[in-house]
Amino acid sequence: MPSGHRTPPATNGPTREDPMPLDSSSPPVLRESSSRHVPTRVRSKWSRKNPYRATVVANTVLSGPGSDKEVRHIVLSLGDSGIEYQPGDGINVWPVNDPDVVARIIDRLGVAPDTPVADRRTTRALCEALTHGYEVCTAPEDLLRLIACRTGNPELNSLVADDVARDARDAWLAGKDVLDLLEVDRSVVIAPEELIAQLRPLVHRQYSVSSSPLVHGSTVHLTMATVRHDGADRRRGGTCSTFVADRRPAGTEVDVFVSANRAFRLPPDDIKAIMIGPGTGIAPFRAFLHERAARRASGGNWLFFGDRHREHDHIYADEIEGFVADGLLSRVDLAFSRDQEHKIYVQDRMREQGAALYAWLSEGAHIYVCGDATRMAPDVDTALLDIIAEHGGLSTTAAHGVVDELRRTKRYVRDVY
Repeated sequence: MPSGHRTPPATNGPTREDPMPLDSSSPPVLRESSSRHVPTRVRSKWSRKNPYRATVVANTVLSGPGSDKEVRHIVLSLGDSGIEYQPGDGINVWPVNDPDVVARIIDRLGVAPDTPVADRRTTRALCEALTHGYEVCTAPEDLLRLIACRTGNPELNSLVADDVARDARDAWLAGKDVLDLLEVDRSVVIAPEELIAQLRPLVHRQYSVSSSPLVHGSTVHLTMATVRHDGADRRRGGTCSTFVADRRPAGTEVDVFVSANRAFRLPPDDIKAIMIGPGTGIAPFRAFLHERAARRASGGNWLFFGDRHREHDHIYADEIEGFVADGLLSRVDLAFSRDQEHKIYVQDRMREQGAALYAWLSEGAHIYVCGDATRMAPDVDTALLDIIAEHGGLSTTAAHGVVDELRRTKRYVRDVY
């Protein structure tokens, strides 16, 4: 978020190393897809530097009351902005820092909220700078180093030592914010501009679009997990997710702009699509399915979705059931990991349906993955590799070649984070 499309080189016939099914009467997994028309998009005047102020139309909780997650469905009105988007794109939200955290930081510094502070760009009130200009919900390494130097704290000095691995510092900083570092030693005096110099600029957060402009008109939808966790003395939250969840009800406004993701696009209407998106990774696939329904696309659709508990975490369940009833979703495989003693994930469902999944790929299907980049995406990648090797009768080396070619020809694409 891509390279040209080419036919695999000719061979003298399939061998154990060839990226071809053993059944030569079947179409190869690497069959070319038919071309499709990609609509030309008019360049928008709305951007990172000039975001559009969108009105929140809806802000509702999708997850059930018994869930240990808080997943929200957000609907934003694009009004007469002229903003265009496609399924697969990202919507960027500019957050505003929690006023309570900002007030606590200012109180810790012992200065007035309107104390002027200057950075490389401008001079403004400290409260304004901390609210709109800098990240305060995460703890930066530069501030850790300053606090360690000022306090002489043995633990902090050991963390910033040159021979200490970054992983150790990151682990210690995880879950902490700017106020946590300032509270290490309240006797240490830090000037406002000195603090500002250690902070990172506040940046927008990007979320996968979960709507189709063909269906949802001049609105754009987001599927957002609210990040919250308890510290020793107070509750902490994600900068953008709590901003939207707690302080942007229907009728309020939020600054947004769209980022095109040309590498994550639907296939031609007559081509099958396999979509793997547990948790909030379902977001772009909700958009895909609404779009394909509106386009009356003939290509089959197969969804792999999962989370912890079906009763509480099966978001968009009614819509998914409706897509099945309408014939839009050819197949659905669900994996709710905590509903049985042995945890089951989407990659396990893929393996269970390996023969059918390989058959879809042999018929030219495109495969899409969205969600967690740390564990889910690598596990799905491994499952796909094993399925191609087993059901294609290929060696591991040849299966790797098939997966690489699927990636190169944009038939296997991921949007992971």
